[in-house]
Amino acid sequence: MTNHPILWFEELSRADLPRVGGKNANLGELIRALSLRGIRVPPGFATDATLFRAFLAHNRLGAPIAEALAALAAGRRTLAETGRAIRGLILSGAFPLEAEQAIAEAYAALCARAGVAELAVAVRSSATAEDLPEASFAGQQESFLNVRGLDRLLDACRRCFASLYTDRAIAYRERHGFPHERVALSVGVQQMVDAAAAGVMFSLDPESGFPRVVLLNAAWGLGETVVKGTVNPDRFLVYKPLLERPEVRPIVEKRLGSKALKAILGPDEASPVVILPTSAEEQSRYALEEEEVLALARWAVAVEAHYGTAMDMEWAKDATGGLWLLQARPETIHSRRRRDLLTHYRLKQRGRILLEGAAVGTGIAAGPVCVVRSPAEEERFPDGAILVAERTDPDWVPLMRRAAGIITDAGGTTSHAAIVSRELDLPAVVGTGKATELLDDGQDVTLDCASGAVGRVYEGRLPFDVERIELARLPRTRTQVMINVAVPDASLRWWQLPVSGVGLARIEFIVGSLIRAHPMALLHPDRVADAQLRRRIEALAHSHPSLPEFFVDTLARAVAEIACSRHPDPVIVRTSDFKSNEYRRLLGGEYFEPTEENPMLGLRGASRYYHPAYREAFALECAALRRAREEMGFANVVVMIPFCRTPAEADRVLAVMAENGLRRGENGLQIYVMCEIPANVILAEEFAARFDGFSIGSNDLTQLVLGVDRDSADLRALFDARDPAVKAMIRDVIERAHRVGRPVGICGQAPSDHPDFAEFLVRCGIDSISFNPDSVPAALTHIAAAEQSAP
Repeated sequence: MTNHPILWFEELSRADLPRVGGKNANLGELIRALSLRGIRVPPGFATDATLFRAFLAHNRLGAPIAEALAALAAGRRTLAETGRAIRGLILSGAFPLEAEQAIAEAYAALCARAGVAELAVAVRSSATAEDLPEASFAGQQESFLNVRGLDRLLDACRRCFASLYTDRAIAYRERHGFPHERVALSVGVQQMVDAAAAGVMFSLDPESGFPRVVLLNAAWGLGETVVKGTVNPDRFLVYKPLLERPEVRPIVEKRLGSKALKAILGPDEASPVVILPTSAEEQSRYALEEEEVLALARWAVAVEAHYGTAMDMEWAKDATGGLWLLQARPETIHSRRRRDLLTHYRLKQRGRILLEGAAVGTGIAAGPVCVVRSPAEEERFPDGAILVAERTDPDWVPLMRRAAGIITDAGGTTSHAAIVSRELDLPAVVGTGKATELLDDGQDVTLDCASGAVGRVYEGRLPFDVERIELARLPRTRTQVMINVAVPDASLRWWQLPVSGVGLARIEFIVGSLIRAHPMALLHPDRVADAQLRRRIEALAHSHPSLPEFFVDTLARAVAEIACSRHPDPVIVRTSDFKSNEYRRLLGGEYFEPTEENPMLGLRGASRYYHPAYREAFALECAALRRAREEMGFANVVVMIPFCRTPAEADRVLAVMAENGLRRGENGLQIYVMCEIPANVILAEEFAARFDGFSIGSNDLTQLVLGVDRDSADLRALFDARDPAVKAMIRDVIERAHRVGRPVGICGQAPSDHPDFAEFLVRCGIDSISFNPDSVPAALTHIAAAEQSAP
């Protein structure tokens, strides 16, 4: 060995990758470059790659390994036979005396640092061609936890050497064209963190590639349960640009995972790691406090800034509450993709939902199910089938390559199944709980991961479209183009679109999809006479201190997540506009809603907000909006009031909002009004004196101008926003609003469906047009053409 065989982490940097592999080089880089920033990495050392080569030479293994690989290449041996033979040769080998002494001295020094006779260490493989951007893959080599004593350490090092020739590692190098003899292995020996909680984090959203967030998963105990997908972990999403402001807490998503199991350090060599069930109390509580989430997110930002690329990291929290960064490597999926190319999948029809879980990727796949209990069953898996498994580990990768999509019972979006599915560009629905029980071999299903964070498995093969959009070719327009957003997690998937903000986010959509209960039932569950229904409502808040706090927290984070997708551009959030019949469909709604003959013209929109039957609930909406803007930092949220019939009603609503901390002009708050009633046009100047802008609701305006029920199938032919009377109203409100300095936008499908309508709006000088995201490419083309032809 020409170099010293042991290198302490603090001696290493990224430049040492050829000597100690990516994993160990990155640990050294973290310690050297970021320890002064407060980032803590457990101490340890790495073996130089020359020690691995010396081990092979000392045991004269070069020739037999080469012969075994040649036999594989010639087809005289199977992959399994080849890997088994090479690993057996290495495991039976002995360390050169010099190498053994060097490891022994380094381990003794590490024990002395910690003041422990036999320190527990993590022993990790770090191949010298591992973790390169062009050749990264999850779990290529082995790691061993809770190793104590020199004899066990030497054995773990030998097993790490052998793992360079696992079947999956051999196959991977063959596939990527790495000469086997040019790849060596370094062993990292790191002080073990007896973790109270641990997990994984990415410095971007690994599904959409949205670069301005940190995704963090957490579970109790060691991080193995998260990495291997054994549990469904807690999930946190943090908006990075606002982390610099200590007065705000930009955690835009906070989801409690079931965390049914935890891994802890075992008592002896036979059981180095023990898997235990978690208590009901642990399952009902987050594994991290919010301050710890924010601290880890700031670490992720610092690591990303140092490396100049998105990062994939593992972390742990010890029993004293101390945080540690265990590993870091460059993220290798979205960093390789073109940011100017947007691929959009869309189901053309929907069917019966069989299962739901966490969506991995943004694609759709359809095909027959094949339930596989072990990778040893690879031969019976048909190419192009949907792989269904309890969970996956690195041994499953050859089989996963042949799948069209993947479904697992357990795991979150940072589990092995999720990481490899992204690497292979496969849609996956993970953490379904019972896919292996409910799905049968040969059953046709469709995986939909294109509709948000919830992935769905539908019965049968459903048709879908795939559209690839080159963003650089889309025209730029003078008219602001914005998007309509229905659910928060879907908003991140459209971050690449060249738009000017969100023109419409509907609070009622968030309530219907995420909260699901009538807000008055959350305030007054005692009025819900049905005991079973009351228990269902109370169960919604199992991770919150109260039912009203569940409403406020859930709505605030949903609004914040939408707002972060376009920050600092404006995001117009419309307060709730359920009709009474729609409110009745929420849990507990029948106990609080009147039965109206014509709900479309009844107690809806602004009239609810000061009404005694709903005023308390509107206060919850205000509290959520205030929290999103002030406590979480998203001052780009613009509040919009729907269906405001008179200026006097506007005054009453604005007064109620001010009572609840939302005062127009305070902290930059802008309040818009929907223009969807003829009175809004006729009295435009009076409404403009009370609001900062207008957004035309073309459906309701058309309905009320023409006297046509928008939901009537018999009158559908009469319902047209391009009717001259409706267009006259639109032209009038734009002109009158502009005269008093107020902007006017419109949200609806008509400008996209009808280029002549887009041209009309442009000629009227409308300030913004908001579309559903998938309509934006066509809309930009129509608007650009209209602008060119307009005088």
